[in-house]
Amino acid sequence: MPHPPEQKQSTHERILEAAGGLFRQKGFLTTSVDTVMRAAGLTVGGFYAHFGSKQALLIESLQRIMSRQRVDWPQGLEDLKGAEWLNHLVRRYLSRAHRDAPVPPCALPAVLSDVVRGEAELKQALAEELNLTVESFTPHLSSDERATARERALATYALCVGALTLAKATAGSPISDEVLKAARRVAMLSAEDSQVAEKRDPKK
Repeated sequence: MPHPPEQKQSTHERILEAAGGLFRQKGFLTTSVDTVMRAAGLTVGGFYAHFGSKQALLIESLQRIMSRQRVDWPQGLEDLKGAEWLNHLVRRYLSRAHRDAPVPPCALPAVLSDVVRGEAELKQALAEELNLTVESFTPHLSSDERATARERALATYALCVGALTLAKATAGSPISDEVLKAARRVAMLSAEDSQVAEKRDPKK
C-alpha cells in the first residue's frame, strides 16, 4: 500500500536533513547511503523510493544547503547596503565560532573538494546555486569603474568560503586565526571601495 504524499514528503525531508548534517561533518564522498539512512532512522531499502541514485541525493542536498545559506547568512541585514551590509556579512562568516563549530553552519568547506571530483550534474548544480547567491548579494553593493556590484558580490563570496576552508584546514595553528583576520581585513577594503562608489553615485 503506497504511503500518503504528505508522509512521503516528510520522509524525504528526514533523509535530506540527516544527509545535510553528515555532509557538513564528513563531506559528500565519504558519507554512504547506508550511513544517511541510519541517521534518518530508516532502512536502506527505502532510499530509492526517494532518490534515483546517490548522485541525486548529493545534488538535492547541495541545492538545499546553498538555498538555506542564502536565507540564514544575511538574515536581519535586508535593509543594509554597501559597507555596512558587507561588514556584518563577512564578520558573521569569517569567525572562530563558525570555524570551530562541531557541525559547521556552512557545509561548503567540507564538500567543495568532493564537487570538484564529482559528476558534471553536481558541478552544474553548484554553478546554478552560486549564481543565485551572487544575484541575492548584488543589490546590496555598488558598481564603479573598478568593479561592478556583481563582481564585488562574487569576490566576497569566494573570499569568505576560501578563507574559511583554509582556516578549518589549519585549525589549531596560529596561521588559522591569521587567515580569518586577513580575509576580514581585505573584505573590508572592498567594502570601503563600495562605500566610495555609493557616495559618488547614490542611485547605484
